[in-house]
Amino acid sequence: MSNEFDFSTSRRTVLKTSAAATVAGVALATGLSDSAKASESGAKPRDYVSPNRERSVLITIDTQNDFSLHGAPAEIPGTMAVVPNIKRGLEAFRRKGLPIIHVIRLYQPDGSNVDVARRKLLQDGARIVNPGTDGAELVSDLKRSASDRLDSAALLAGHSQQVGPKEWVIYKPRWGAFYGTNLADQLRELGVDTIVLAGCNYPNCPRTTLYEASERDFRLVMLTDAVSGVYDKGLQEMKAIGVNLMTTDEATKWVNATT
Repeated sequence: MSNEFDFSTSRRTVLKTSAAATVAGVALATGLSDSAKASESGAKPRDYVSPNRERSVLITIDTQNDFSLHGAPAEIPGTMAVVPNIKRGLEAFRRKGLPIIHVIRLYQPDGSNVDVARRKLLQDGARIVNPGTDGAELVSDLKRSASDRLDSAALLAGHSQQVGPKEWVIYKPRWGAFYGTNLADQLRELGVDTIVLAGCNYPNCPRTTLYEASERDFRLVMLTDAVSGVYDKGLQEMKAIGVNLMTTDEATKWVNATT
């Protein structure tokens, strides 16, 4: 057995260890430097996720009769139970003159614009949120006027429908509100950087929309008692990606705050 020491291997190991230590030290020093500078200047730490009230929008997801009403053909259990809280959120935003966007689905009877998971259901005769039907309409408690009707043709053509001051409806063809829509552009034009979200069936469309919004660097609030189908693990997942979790009571106080 040789007693010779492999200096080349040893040197490479030392260099790697030294380099790693240097990188870690620089990172630590930089972090301490930023923190020290913030402390010395009195500046607040960088905050990219806290909501901005004056630049916020309330978005409702799929709060339509066929998904919400008891006994409806595609009822999502628990949706009517959260409608009163969605209504309270809408009223708070309306009073403050903050924008609101209702995002909806419209299924053609032949299933041609429906997700593949549901397309056969429509082709086999199910009638769910068909354009022009009462089932496709927003739940009446959430409308400004019970007589308001959706303009299905305009919505399917990609236009937004204004239903009140700073209040619109848009159609989405899939789970997420940003897929195949001009929602991101509309929000930027409105000066929005914060989305407050409520609506129907958290596991599908609300959750997808929140992930899509996070990918576009919006600040996010989820109204935990104004979304149906919520579960604990889902809330943990949202919190982990920077979503602010608020009850409707907390959100209305935040919206109404004077400072």
